[in-house]
Amino acid sequence: MALFKSAKTKNQRRQKAPSAFIPWRFGVICGCIFLALVGLIGRAAYIQVLEPGRLIQEGDLRSLRVKAMPSARGIISDRNGEQLAVSVPVQAVWADPVQIYKNGGMQQVERWHALADVLGLNRQELLARVEKNKKRRFVYLARQVSPAMADYVSKLKLPGIGLKDESRRFYPSGEVSAHLIGVTGIDGHGLEGVERTYDGWLTGEPGRRTVRKDRYGRVVENISLQKREPGKPLELSIDQRIQAVAYRAMKEAIVNLPATSASLVLVDVNTGEILAMVNAPSFNPNNRNDRQSYKMRNRVITDSFEPGSTVKPFGVLEAMESGIVDENTLIKIPGRRLRVGSNYVSDVSRIEKEATVGRILQKSSNIGMTKLSLAMPIEDLIEMYQRVGFDEPSGINLVGEAVGLFPNRRRWSDIERATFAYGYGLSVTPIQLVHVYATLGAKGLKRPLSILKTEKVVPGKQVIDPKLVEKVLTMIESVTDKAGGGGGWRAGVPGYRVGVKTGTAKKAIAGGYGDDYIAYTAGIAPVSKPRLAMVVMVNEPKGEQYYGGAIAAPIFAEVMQNALQILNVPPDADTIDKMNIVNK
Repeated sequence: MALFKSAKTKNQRRQKAPSAFIPWRFGVICGCIFLALVGLIGRAAYIQVLEPGRLIQEGDLRSLRVKAMPSARGIISDRNGEQLAVSVPVQAVWADPVQIYKNGGMQQVERWHALADVLGLNRQELLARVEKNKKRRFVYLARQVSPAMADYVSKLKLPGIGLKDESRRFYPSGEVSAHLIGVTGIDGHGLEGVERTYDGWLTGEPGRRTVRKDRYGRVVENISLQKREPGKPLELSIDQRIQAVAYRAMKEAIVNLPATSASLVLVDVNTGEILAMVNAPSFNPNNRNDRQSYKMRNRVITDSFEPGSTVKPFGVLEAMESGIVDENTLIKIPGRRLRVGSNYVSDVSRIEKEATVGRILQKSSNIGMTKLSLAMPIEDLIEMYQRVGFDEPSGINLVGEAVGLFPNRRRWSDIERATFAYGYGLSVTPIQLVHVYATLGAKGLKRPLSILKTEKVVPGKQVIDPKLVEKVLTMIESVTDKAGGGGGWRAGVPGYRVGVKTGTAKKAIAGGYGDDYIAYTAGIAPVSKPRLAMVVMVNEPKGEQYYGGAIAAPIFAEVMQNALQILNVPPDADTIDKMNIVNK
């Protein structure tokens, strides 16, 4: 009985044992689960609704690829459509060092040596370059390689080596038009000349192709395609036929004379278009190793020198315009030397004791010009020089064009007034000088010069009386009269009436003048109906002859004759009414 009660009691105790379920603990767990669920839902809502862009961007960075499609640069051609600068397709060779080492590195040494050889690189330097950039994903090995070289590189099948489409500028005219056309850099943008000045016009808009790739680099989706826009073509005023003739003459001159350099610029006086602009020595724009700075400078627009006797026609114009003289006035010439203050002005050529202004120009008399200058206010001569454009840009707007040096002083001594009348005390560039002579050839109508072919002639401004200009043109025509003693007779062209003014100036150095000279010839043809104006400048001729009439005039004659024939300008010498201004 006692045993039965004891078992019963244990059974009752077992039934009354506390439950294992704890309500508050369950509540805490449910609360935590609920809070976690709310957090996840909130985070998902934040990502999907409030800030979806970042994750999309992260995904796109891993899958989207944008491939640039280079656009061809615009073609540069001359006025007749002959191509002077074109873009040709080439390729760049690049490396992915990470991919290279992921696929075994550079174990195939023979192939890597072959790659270096075809690219013209040192073998060890190529290997060291890849090793140095082993953590990078993109390294250029060579730019603008030819299609044949690119094909050889692709056949090597080196892991991590790829090709990229590019374009390279090619200049069919080579060194003939190098200074004018200029060059482009490795990125395709202009560095010099027309290429730089009109870079925005010539440069097109590259295309863009956006695709999505998988982890193996396969295209799984084409996202967008932006078509490329090629650069706009540019048609220059240059006539490449005349340009080639002019360059040949310049190149021969600096070799045969010899001379340090030579420059020539030829202008159509009726339109202001530049038909030729050359310098020698030149450079080959297709060879990057030939691009030394002293060869690349376009001296026609950058180098300024004292113009010497080429300014004398404008001093005569001012004297006639102000009424000091006319074409028949006789000016006394007191021998070969004239004292001006404590200095002397001398003439190279002997001239009569009395001479007209036409004879003064024909014999290039410094004494005659001195007497004219001292007889007029210096302000009038300055104003004439400014009126025709000696102190302003030519209008071609090429990068690098200089404007020379024009005096700005309050007081002038007599010797300064004298030398100013025959080309000292100011400096001009060849492009400025030809601009002034183009104004003379246009009968005093000044218009800006243009390096682009013009569809419509730019209206000019009449700056000199046309009747006075015609008289001066006849005077400078006498300079080519050998029988009359003209100092520029070598500039004459058979069959044409040619008016020129030769000049010789010493080169200025610090503190005065050195022993080197610059020889000029500037002129117009044909005189009866002017069409062309030309300036030839020879820098530092080395021989015994250094005068403009002996050095620059023959070059002027050769190029002018060819230019007139190329342009089919009819001869006018048969209709010449021999000068009335005589040579005495």
